[in-house]
Amino acid sequence: MIQITIKDEMLSNAALEGSDAFLDVIIQAMRDAIGGEPTEETMAQLNADQMTLLCWDTLHSEVMDGGFVQLIHNGYGPFIFKNPFAKAVNKLWHMRELSKRLYDVHTLWLQNREELERDCTDEEFMALFERFPEFDDYDDWFVENEEQLVEHIAHYVDENLDKFVSVE
Repeated sequence: MIQITIKDEMLSNAALEGSDAFLDVIIQAMRDAIGGEPTEETMAQLNADQMTLLCWDTLHSEVMDGGFVQLIHNGYGPFIFKNPFAKAVNKLWHMRELSKRLYDVHTLWLQNREELERDCTDEEFMALFERFPEFDDYDDWFVENEEQLVEHIAHYVDENLDKFVSVE
């Protein structure tokens, strides 16, 4: 396992700024420890909670920027749906509603994966949103509940900080 250390002052200052900043400091420390983007090799050096938080970060960034269509088109489908991420957010983080929706999107991903993941022009990419409106409700739910999701995750991380980082 990789030892991820963060300075108490840095963590405290981030916590004062809010849940997003608190999570960002921890996620950045984790990304720094593994050399940036997670790989199969570096993910094996993290515990279940750390892996789940990195998956959350990817999910959050992609869906807030361009929805599940963008997440899938950018190649993150396997990272989110082939890992036990949905199971972990349910079992570890007690986020049943998010987990349920991720399983639903997983099914849509499997049904449409080939077309959503193929290389295309910007214009063709934008057309994917019109071709796959079944993702809209999941995008909308995520955006509408994003604040509560972040708060819940930040609370879980704070309550279980030693599962994520060592504070010095």
